[in-house]
Amino acid sequence: MTVESRGHLNPGAPEVALDRAPIGLDDLVRWVWTARWDVPPGRTVRQRVLQYPAFNLVTDPVTATLHGPRTGVDVRELAGRSWVVGVLLRPGATPLFTATAPAALRGTAEEVRGAPVAELTAAVAAGDPAATVRDWLAPLADRVTDAGRLVNRACALAESRADVLRADQLAELVGVAPRTLERLVRGHVGLTPLWLIECRRLQHAAAVLRTDPDTALAGLAADLGYADQAHFTRRYRAVLGETPGATRQAARAAG
Repeated sequence: MTVESRGHLNPGAPEVALDRAPIGLDDLVRWVWTARWDVPPGRTVRQRVLQYPAFNLVTDPVTATLHGPRTGVDVRELAGRSWVVGVLLRPGATPLFTATAPAALRGTAEEVRGAPVAELTAAVAAGDPAATVRDWLAPLADRVTDAGRLVNRACALAESRADVLRADQLAELVGVAPRTLERLVRGHVGLTPLWLIECRRLQHAAAVLRTDPDTALAGLAADLGYADQAHFTRRYRAVLGETPGATRQAARAAG
């Protein structure tokens, strides 16, 4: 089953095939995603992603790396013909793959040893990398701690509950003090609980403007809980690198 990602800001490039699917290891993995591209010589395809606040395990034909989340748009230029298989990890899985403090990996990456790169290469060729990822990660499923599961729940609530606009509201929902939630989220994601909420709001805003560019900006800002349209526009531009109006204009041009 393919699942939708709000993080991909410009889906639909004909040269790039994207697929995402859950694999049943819910404490560890949100989904496995595969990107395959075949870009004619002399051209590149620009991909823009506002990442979910979590770590990604990314395997290409040569190596596997653990990528920390970013608080801005990640831009990649794709050329030639290749592929990557990514695993969007649940926050509770982070300590199982690195001894590095999560904050130190924010916006950067480190190599993952022991990844089945050759097996994944064969699986991509056969069209089913998810099964190989499941076999690789299944032995780790029982090692997620209670603290890790709590952060998993906090991240899920921050993403799904549009009425949660403050970190203290999120802490109350998961049943811990705000300082405890701050410590646990930073210890598993390297980010603040407030960013979990902000990321949801901005991903949603970008998706709305892409699919319905006639949406009124003042109404969208109010729906997302921003004080006013000016505040929404400032935050949107600071994180996505363009104004909501620019996103809307690009969507109209593409449509």
